[in-house]
Amino acid sequence: MSVDKEPAQQQQQQQQLQPQQGGAEDHTMQDAATSTTQQPGPQPQPQQDAPPLSTPTTTSTTANNAANADAGNNGDNDNEAPDSPPLPAKHRPATPGPRAARLQALFAATLTHTLDKISYANFAACYPTVAARAPGTLEFVQRQMVERLGAQCKREFDSVLQNRNVIAKLNELESLVSEAAARKQVAAETTDVVAVDGVEPPVPPHTLPAGTVLAAHLAPHLAAQQSALNARLQNTQAANARLFDEIGAQRADIEALLATVERVLADMDGAAGLLDGVADELVRETRAAAAVVDPDPDLGIVGGG
Repeated sequence: MSVDKEPAQQQQQQQQLQPQQGGAEDHTMQDAATSTTQQPGPQPQPQQDAPPLSTPTTTSTTANNAANADAGNNGDNDNEAPDSPPLPAKHRPATPGPRAARLQALFAATLTHTLDKISYANFAACYPTVAARAPGTLEFVQRQMVERLGAQCKREFDSVLQNRNVIAKLNELESLVSEAAARKQVAAETTDVVAVDGVEPPVPPHTLPAGTVLAAHLAPHLAAQQSALNARLQNTQAANARLFDEIGAQRADIEALLATVERVLADMDGAAGLLDGVADELVRETRAAAAVVDPDPDLGIVGGG
């Protein structure tokens, strides 16, 4: 409703200001006519309508409406925004076991014993003049020093416990120790028994020879190396098998070629043997045929020779 009232008020102000502007323009025209008597007075021109004064208000109203619309859109966008992810679970410190509790108790006792050494008597012995003139101030300083030193040491100790995860590791050590104790008890109960359900009793490690302990430590590394060597050996054997097959095929081809050559040579030898018996007769027939076709004394001489 306030936005609708503002244009009406501006229109009333505009109507009130228009007569004033008209009167001012009339006075200006009269002064100009008096000063320029030789020239005809200027023709009155139609007055132009004054720009509406409600333009700034309209502009501001439009800007306000746009701002309100943007704010509404932002509100809608905020309402449509997805929910934030859930917070991570709160860290719960591990419950200290016997060893962790003993460590904390030992630290507390050691810190208390150390801070007790910074007593007022020892402090006053270091500063006798201040102790004589202002004992209350010296006692206050000593008490503040002890409190701050104790708080700082406690804070550092807690930081080390948290960063190194000491309590959890000590609890794991407790589990390992209890498990080892249980296994030791079971081994002690089955010492005289050769095997229980097919499982032989464990051998105490301290009774094993050095070679066995060394072999046990090297067993994982040696097993990995053996696997790698076996893989390389299998690859080499496969390559050798392929080469052997190729060599066998090449040898078969060579033998086939040799057999073919031998057959050709045998055929040539047989043909030569057959020609040995009829060679002279073929020569005579050839010469006789040549003499009949072309009787030439040279041929006869050659043939007789």
